[in-house]
Amino acid sequence: MLALYIFLLLNFFLISASILVYAERKVSAYIHNRPGPNRVGPLGLLQPFADVIKLVFKEEITPVVANPFIHSLAPVIMVMIAMTTTALIPFSNGMVVADLNVGALALLGLTSIAVYGVTLAGWSSNSKYSLLGGLRSSAQMISYELSMGLAVVSVILMTGSLRIMDIVEAQNFAWNFLINPIGCIIFIITAFAETNRAPFDLPEAEQELVGGYHTEYSGMKFGMFFLAEYVNLFIASFFISTFFFGGYLLPFQDTIIGWFPGLADSLALTVLQMLSLVVKAAFFAIVFIWVRWTLPRFKYSQLMVVGWKYLLPIAVVWVTIVALWLATGAPFLQSIIGW
Repeated sequence: MLALYIFLLLNFFLISASILVYAERKVSAYIHNRPGPNRVGPLGLLQPFADVIKLVFKEEITPVVANPFIHSLAPVIMVMIAMTTTALIPFSNGMVVADLNVGALALLGLTSIAVYGVTLAGWSSNSKYSLLGGLRSSAQMISYELSMGLAVVSVILMTGSLRIMDIVEAQNFAWNFLINPIGCIIFIITAFAETNRAPFDLPEAEQELVGGYHTEYSGMKFGMFFLAEYVNLFIASFFISTFFFGGYLLPFQDTIIGWFPGLADSLALTVLQMLSLVVKAAFFAIVFIWVRWTLPRFKYSQLMVVGWKYLLPIAVVWVTIVALWLATGAPFLQSIIGW
């Protein structure tokens, strides 16, 4: 049963990446007042699959001066880390591949490893443009991981557990974005930076670095970077929903179960919870796309200023406030989170 669930989960994210590519093109086309993909299949729905076929048959070129092993390993690392992270997402009560007692720490650990794929891709290509893209990415991800980690710490303090399922269940009375708005905002901003999405897409920066860390990649090696980017985008959307917007919990779930007592512990509730989480994640995925085609890219100096001068100090102060509030027995907050 577990093997079947893992198989379905992996294929769900693979198909979702194709859907997100199509959604990105259609949303950007709408913002630019143009039609977008409309040739391959009805409404252009088969365009992502045509792109995959094109990449499969496209010649893979490895520069003569590159390190061939590391050059081939880097995109594999990116995809493997992205797919491994999906194991931590709880789609319903008890429906998770890896229900770890330290799930939140495992998430931060996996996202921090992902930088190796980008850095190694830039270094192994033996190109100044690729190397600069890889170095930018490592500096950017290290800078923003600190603030992201502190945002997660504020959630852990309020929940009293590192287990992601416990974090979701603790939001049964009130979602975390209501009682932890600063942590929510910081996490969303850092999620943009961690996924290298605009306005934080400095590792690519086409005007300056041609294609950034994947300048010297083609064929399916480039396709794997492309796949990892969109899988990471969707995973970030899932964890924004999980940590701050109730995860798989339905809005007013207790009230709905009160109206329909037979719904409790039923297959119908499980299906509704899965749909609830997917809808929330899809909403934030659209927000990622919308922001990309609305805001201009930061300069590198601006990106570092935002991360170190603003987000990190705000995150440190907020975690300190939450810790002191809980330690001194804040009755309102403790009544909300059930302590």
